[in-house]
Amino acid sequence: MNTKNVTDTTERKKLKRAARKKAAPKAKRAADVARGSTKRKVKKMVKGQSKR
Repeated sequence: MNTKNVTDTTERKKLKRAARKKAAPKAKRAADVARGSTKRKVKKMVKGQSKR
């Protein structure tokens, strides 16, 4: 929902809440998918080197 043109904060809040209520519910995450599955994995490194 684009509310950039609404300057009043209370009005923007009302619009966002209404849009959130109207939107279809999000699908539940599958049981076999971990929460951080899309996170970049850090490889094991030699001592003395920085990880990132």
